[in-house]
Amino acid sequence: MNAFTSRRTMLALGAALLAAGATLAHAQTYPERPIRLLVGYSAGGGVDAVARLLAPRLSALLGQQVVVENRAGAAGVIAGDAVAKAAPDGYTLLLGDSSTLIAKYMQPKLAFDPIKSFTPIAGVFKSPLLIVANNDFPAKTPRELVAALQARPGVYAFATSGVGTVQHLGFEMMKGQTGTFALHIPYRGAAQIVPDVISGQVPLGVVSATAGMAQARAGNLRALAIMSNDKLPGAESVAALSTAVPGIDVAPRLFLLAPAGTPPAIVDRLGEAVRTVMTAPDMAQAAAVQGAVPDFLPAAALATSLAQESARWGKVIHEQHISAQ
Repeated sequence: MNAFTSRRTMLALGAALLAAGATLAHAQTYPERPIRLLVGYSAGGGVDAVARLLAPRLSALLGQQVVVENRAGAAGVIAGDAVAKAAPDGYTLLLGDSSTLIAKYMQPKLAFDPIKSFTPIAGVFKSPLLIVANNDFPAKTPRELVAALQARPGVYAFATSGVGTVQHLGFEMMKGQTGTFALHIPYRGAAQIVPDVISGQVPLGVVSATAGMAQARAGNLRALAIMSNDKLPGAESVAALSTAVPGIDVAPRLFLLAPAGTPPAIVDRLGEAVRTVMTAPDMAQAAAVQGAVPDFLPAAALATSLAQESARWGKVIHEQHISAQ
């Protein structure tokens, strides 16, 4: 190595050390200003409600305001794209959901990668789903549901809030594992599904646990199965779908993401704040009001879980020949 090369190497090393020092100093004083928490859905919806449950609690712990910002559209893709392109400084975060993972398979021209474009911070909630039926449907349990679909393939239809949603893909997963067929009827949102199941316009629907159980308790429809293995207060009498379809465990998940390249010290700071919030004694009860179940995962475990979930949805989409058209 000649003197010039040695000098250039030393200068490069010095610059790298200065940059690392600046990053560490920034992380140690983080946060110094308000944090934006982007939500890919309109104000007043379920994901927005959960964001507004988290934000004030995180604000109190971090000493800076966490501001919820709604960027609705394209099943969360608009918000995801904005966070993927943001500076990796911890001041722009995404409350992502399972739709973010599904988007890469349903939207081939997606401008970001749901895994590679983000740094996982923590998993926060799951939102249990119910398969509900009109009171005249010939099944009352998960096993009877599967038997009815097997006995009359193609006769029954099921409604969900849209093509490529967890509600849709979860039912398709069940169909694939049981060799059954039912027609999918995608709705523009979930609001009309429950009334249409009650009236008999569609025999089956996949809806949030809160929406489904309220009407089931009133006797207006039948709650056939919880699609995940979560313990759901007020739904103790409803069996899990896995009692008829072993291994199936489906629920939309919510998690916090930062742009790729966010310094580990900032991720750790945020992760610890989220852990404290999620393990608070009153969190489960507060979440239940929004139809959510606490499901905290630290950053490393979340990274593994997101990769597995993404691959699982990709497999369902491929095997069931699902497209956005």
